[in-house]
Amino acid sequence: MNKNVAKSLRRSRRRIGIRKRVQGTAGKPRLTIYKSLNHMYAQIVNDLDGVTLAAASTSTKGLKLEKTGNSDAATKVGEMLAEKAKAKGISEVVFDRGGFKFHGRVKALADGARKGGLKF
Repeated sequence: MNKNVAKSLRRSRRRIGIRKRVQGTAGKPRLTIYKSLNHMYAQIVNDLDGVTLAAASTSTKGLKLEKTGNSDAATKVGEMLAEKAKAKGISEVVFDRGGFKFHGRVKALADGARKGGLKF
């Protein structure tokens, strides 16, 4: 098996295991992330209604960044998402790391969201 295929398969298995345990409700929605090679995406989702409540990414026009694929950019995305969540009255979320290991850009995004005022 190709190394990249195996890596993708491991991530998808981790993601499924996490989604079995983590569910977003109206009172405590789910903060989910996705990271590509060049960008970070994050959104806050109410799984019971199937609605995205807030979203932010490094490709958002209002966000001024020099580079989009580093930890500094991920921190700013987390802070921006926390601002949007606060505007909608969301203060507490459940974190879904999307099968990615909790270090680097994933941790930076989580720290940025905590710095912005989200609790999880």
